[in-house]
Amino acid sequence: MKSFIERLIIMGLTVTLCFFIFAFRLVDIQVVNGKSYLEKQQAGSSRTQTIKAPRGEIVDRNGQPFSRNNASYDIVFDRALAPGDRENGNIKMLIEILRESGEKWNDNLPLVIRGGKAVFTDDEAAVSRLRDFLDTNIYTTAEDVFYWLCEKYDLQDMDAVTARDIAAVRYEMDRKGYTMAVKYVFAENISLETAIYIRQINNELPGVDVAETALRSYVDGDLAPHIVGRVGAIFADELESYLSQGRGYSRDDMVGKEGIEKAYESVLRGTDGTRRIDLDSNYRVKGIEEEASAVPGHTVVLTLDKNIQRTAQQALITEIEYLNRTAPEGEGKEANAGAVVAIDIKNSEVLAAVTYPSYDLSTFSADYSELAQNPLHPFLNRAFSGVYAPGSCFKPVVATAGIAESVVSPTSRVNCEQVYTFLESYQPTCLGWHGPFTVADALRASCNIYFYDTGRQLGIRRINEYAQALGLGVPTGIELSESKGTQCDPDDPFPGDVLQAAIGQLDNGYTPLQLANYCATIARRGVRMDLSLVKSVSSYYDWRNAIEKSEPTVVSTLDVAPEVFDPVFDGMIQAAHAFNGTAYKYMGNYPYTVACKTGTPQTAQFPNSTFICFAPAEDPQIAVAVVIEKGWHGYTGAPVARAVMDSFFFPDQPMTVMTEGWVKAEQDALAAAQAAAAEQLAAQLP
Repeated sequence: MKSFIERLIIMGLTVTLCFFIFAFRLVDIQVVNGKSYLEKQQAGSSRTQTIKAPRGEIVDRNGQPFSRNNASYDIVFDRALAPGDRENGNIKMLIEILRESGEKWNDNLPLVIRGGKAVFTDDEAAVSRLRDFLDTNIYTTAEDVFYWLCEKYDLQDMDAVTARDIAAVRYEMDRKGYTMAVKYVFAENISLETAIYIRQINNELPGVDVAETALRSYVDGDLAPHIVGRVGAIFADELESYLSQGRGYSRDDMVGKEGIEKAYESVLRGTDGTRRIDLDSNYRVKGIEEEASAVPGHTVVLTLDKNIQRTAQQALITEIEYLNRTAPEGEGKEANAGAVVAIDIKNSEVLAAVTYPSYDLSTFSADYSELAQNPLHPFLNRAFSGVYAPGSCFKPVVATAGIAESVVSPTSRVNCEQVYTFLESYQPTCLGWHGPFTVADALRASCNIYFYDTGRQLGIRRINEYAQALGLGVPTGIELSESKGTQCDPDDPFPGDVLQAAIGQLDNGYTPLQLANYCATIARRGVRMDLSLVKSVSSYYDWRNAIEKSEPTVVSTLDVAPEVFDPVFDGMIQAAHAFNGTAYKYMGNYPYTVACKTGTPQTAQFPNSTFICFAPAEDPQIAVAVVIEKGWHGYTGAPVARAVMDSFFFPDQPMTVMTEGWVKAEQDALAAAQAAAAEQLAAQLP
């Protein structure tokens, strides 16, 4: 009993103490500091809004834009400036205005009105999100969902279509986190006429504003789309990563999804500013002050030249279409894809990188379904990630290795009698019966026998070492993702495999980017450099004002005497300019000295066409690699390379793209030269 009374006393004292504490705080708030608290209450509050920073642009080496920001007019709701009871009225009025002007607004509600009844769309994921939003089960019908939307947004007295349209906007506003601090974009990229009209009736739409923003657009969107890339919404699985960076990302931001847009996201993205909105006790705006200005992102200047890029693209397409029309069945008529890469040899900058088939960034969304189903995979960046056997374009590797390792000399000869008979178990052939050939002769005529014999003496391991030293089967240093390529297994037990490896077959597989870099390394006589696709990071306001510059980087230098490359140069020059060179038809009369090599690598179905060249041979400036899938003859890439060189050497002249007439003229010139040579030979005979 005594303990019970003690507990009552303790409880009573505790209650009394709490009473006095609350009484003391009440007196403090209402009497002692009442005036101060009243002033704070009357002073109201403030909200902070974000000022979006413009995204940096992407331009070519001459400042010509690939991507830029165009002025866009957006209709924006600002809750800090809007009475709460006006939202439905504002939305209804704006929908009527935009519908009459034929413009669209943001509407992602997966529910429509048909025959006076609500039905779900076919987007099951969106329907599931809507049910989750309303906290209903998976069996809730569209009619029930529509009822709850009308209840939630006070739309019961409206007709079904109007109620549905307003509910769609209110639903999206809630999903986007529309608050005093967060604005909501009702419609994007409206016409200037509509923007002006809405501003004129602004007093009828409190809390509604027309904001001028920067809209990402792509100039010549079909040029280098795999390199430029695009922007898009942040995916759900990416959100946490972006939010954790502490750079002000929000779930509604647009970020780089591919290419330079993605690789240089941190550079292109600017720094958002902030604006403070002061409100009184009734949440009326007292003042607006910009606390921090938005800082635009930097401009990324690419090494690409849009004129050369366009020329390379059109020349490749023209050549493929020409083969489709004129080549025999099984000998090029089936050509359907390819790539072109051009490199500035002096500084190892990529001037052009073309992939075909391709797509257009400006119509990417509309074309996506069709592109995704295309069996030729237009999303594949063939220039950087397509892996192809080089065929005879690999022979300069074996020639260089053979001379450097003293397996052959510039004057030693291998006798070509069309069949290589050194091995009893495997006796491959050559396309010609050439007789005794030097290394230069073999490169000019692309003699397999010479390289079978040289490759056999070298072995796959040494061939691989020289290939890597010249840039094949190793990363190029490019700023975007690329394939490393493949090389033959040096421990392969089959003796005949080294013969195939020596002519660029078997498991030798490289990207067009590597083929171009390899060609440039030969032109520098063994000096291999990292490739560069970004020339500089520059000011948003002046692309010439570089903040960071890319500098040429030498990766390795082949430890051989420079004169080792003399016979390689000689053979590649003869391939272009000698009467019986494999590319004479297209390069014989070129105004600069061209060094080239053709290749016809065998594939499971139809041979591909590979072609590499550099010019001028006396002072190399540009290297070009061309691959045409199912192109059959290596020289079919030559007219594409010639067009690219024309654009480089003669930029002020009209663009040269191969045509049937051009090809016929070259063939006529070749026939005339052959006839003249035959007459000269006949005159010398007794």
